[in-house]
Amino acid sequence: MYHTDYATLQSQLQALLEGETHWLANLSNTAALLFEGLKEINWVGFYLLEGDELVLGPFQGKPACVRIPLGKGVCGTTAARRVTTVVPDVHEFPGHITCDPASRSEVVIPMITGAGELLGVLDVDSPILARFTEEDGKGLGEIVDILVSSCDWKR
Repeated sequence: MYHTDYATLQSQLQALLEGETHWLANLSNTAALLFEGLKEINWVGFYLLEGDELVLGPFQGKPACVRIPLGKGVCGTTAARRVTTVVPDVHEFPGHITCDPASRSEVVIPMITGAGELLGVLDVDSPILARFTEEDGKGLGEIVDILVSSCDWKR
């Protein structure tokens, strides 16, 4: 339904992050790039793992849920399973946490280091049903890989 040129977004992200390793700056710029570069979305951002919950990180969009327990909602489930989750209709996802009632579909990508450490998740929401495809999951997964490898994750 919506074609995103992920190769261009990836090139833009690499240029944007070049020479910068601070995780907060890079998460912030990545959220802004995706918010501007993806069509028909209403929220994009990061949740970072702290203990047994995800805590809101840099984002673009309306105010969001601040803490999400691992295994709860789309983000917590994605983090616990460590696999990308594409949800065509969030109202059909068991245990969905409603942060913005306008969101209808969602894609969540786990952020995992090369050493296998879970850092958090990238969350993208849309007011359009079935906005995201497996292709979006793959393209955004490659974006996350670029981001994760560019940062010094000492917080």
